[in-house]
Amino acid sequence: MTILDISTPLRAGFPVWPGHEPPQMTIVKSFEEGSDAQVSDLAIGCHTGTHLDSPRHFVPGGGLVHEIDLRRMLGPAHVVHYSGSGPITAEFFEGLNLPNPCRRVILKCDVNAGKLDEPTFFEDYAAITEDAARFLVERGLVCIGIDYLSIGPFHSGNVETHRVLLGAEVVIIEGLDLRGVEPGEYTQVCLSPALPVEGMPCRTILLPAGALLETWS
Repeated sequence: MTILDISTPLRAGFPVWPGHEPPQMTIVKSFEEGSDAQVSDLAIGCHTGTHLDSPRHFVPGGGLVHEIDLRRMLGPAHVVHYSGSGPITAEFFEGLNLPNPCRRVILKCDVNAGKLDEPTFFEDYAAITEDAARFLVERGLVCIGIDYLSIGPFHSGNVETHRVLLGAEVVIIEGLDLRGVEPGEYTQVCLSPALPVEGMPCRTILLPAGALLETWS
């Protein structure tokens, strides 16, 4: 079975949202220094790298990561290719032949490709507008992913887009690496540590469409 890992490995120099601290990974014990094991410390923001947003991120009283229904993050997903450079509007999605209901959408955007390899935050990333978020919620969306650090545009509408999605308990996965992933149907698997926070780094993979977890050995 082909497994596509669409998570982005953390590293020194990984871009972070303006004002956020970069991840700090420190080896505190090592074989080279005579220890009998390697032990590391990790200091990381909850919205660093490939991560998910739970409702509490923008919705007062909303659910936290450990309260997310895992079924929202596991199941059929549609990878959509966006070749434009501006915000992704409802009109774009209306022109697609998406299933109805449309449960999981992953956005592969040309302008975002490779930007997570650059240490400087990229303000002009492609993301969806508030009206696009409402359109997808009305189609039964439960999870959406994108290949930069936010599902909402940086310059305007970021808060509104998040509130529409998270208010409907849509799980948002940000910071994906979709290079080499062809548009189409897949089976999505995404899991993260179950902590009482509003966001958390996660591991996300794509399997062939129709793949069932029960078939794994």
